Amino acid sequence: MNKKIKNFGFLLFPDLEELDLVGPWEIFSLWRDQTGEPENCLTVSETGGTVRCKKGLRIVADRDFANCPPLDALLVPGGDRRKLEMKNEKLLQFVREQDENAQAVLSVCSGAFILQAAGLLDGLRATTHWSVAQALRETGVQTIEERFIRNDGNKIWTSAGVSAGIDMALAFVAARAGEEAAGRVQLEAEYYPSQLIYGSPKIRAQVPKYLRDESANSTE
Repeated sequence: MNKKIKNFGFLLFPDLEELDLVGPWEIFSLWRDQTGEPENCLTVSETGGTVRCKKGLRIVADRDFANCPPLDALLVPGGDRRKLEMKNEKLLQFVREQDENAQAVLSVCSGAFILQAAGLLDGLRATTHWSVAQALRETGVQTIEERFIRNDGNKIWTSAGVSAGIDMALAFVAARAGEEAAGRVQLEAEYYPSQLIYGSPKIRAQVPKYLRDESANSTE
């Protein structure tokens, strides 16, 4: 039986992609409100204070690295600063330290690069935003274009880009608490996306492999 998640942390850094973080935050906070798990959803950054996201949304960190409690789960978003954060030893060390005792570590979009830089993806499959999938492969990670990936028997979860973090979060709730719990969260969030693909054949040809099949619809 899974130990109850008390503290679920959401990592902040400048220029993070808003929906990478806010989408899963919505799902996990609905789960909390419905069931009491996790007990706390909290944001954490290196120095605390206000963090400006990629498109201008500002988020105030609940904690900084120094006063962050032990986390039972940690979510790492992506963003344009991933190359800088991959070299930020303080951030990488924070991720490693939290991983030691966490029940789960999750990344969204290019947040997978931070997990890779911290050494958490060694020998694992992973996914990321389609536009940087090849770059992740070149780091030595077995990169697969799927909506999200959880390695069997492993606590690391990764998702594709931006909105895919919502799908991963719902799957995480289902894995932890069962499909009924995930269904109640999904209903409250009214999250029932279609696979409708807009735009020209040129655009559709670039969509991730998990959408390029006969079941995917188009507007034409």
